[in-house]
Formats: sequence, C-alpha cells, structure tokens
Amino acid sequence: MQIRLNGKERDVRDDITVADLLAEMNIHPERVAVLVNQEIVKKPSYASAILQDGDTVEVLTAMAGGMGRIR
Repeated sequence: MQIRLNGKERDVRDDITVADLLAEMNIHPERVAVLVNQEIVKKPSYASAILQDGDTVEVLTAMAGGMGRIR
C-alpha cells in the first residue's frame, strides 16, 4: 500500500503501525510528533495506530524555532 510521508510517496506493507514505520525509519518515537491526516497521534497509540492506504503522515521533530520535518 502507499502513504504520503513528509510530502513524498512511500510504499509500505499492509497493517503497518506508526510504531512500525518509525522503527523502519530508525527514529526513536519519544523524539518526534506524528500526524496522520493532519491529526496528532498520541505517543501511547503509536503501536496500535494502523496506517491505511492513502494516509498522509508527517513525522516532526523539535528544533530551534519550532518543529521540522524528518527527511
């Protein structure tokens, strides 16, 4: 299935969770904020938040002056 991750199309496996996606990206979940379809996913829900085909996902990290996308 395909999602849009930080503005770019990405193929992912079916039934992937936010936690799985972060693990594939080698990103520590405590250091980022994740939005799926412009809604914040709370950190305790990362392991149960299953992504759907066509979802738009933004993975953001804190940086000086605000938040920035993970590239």
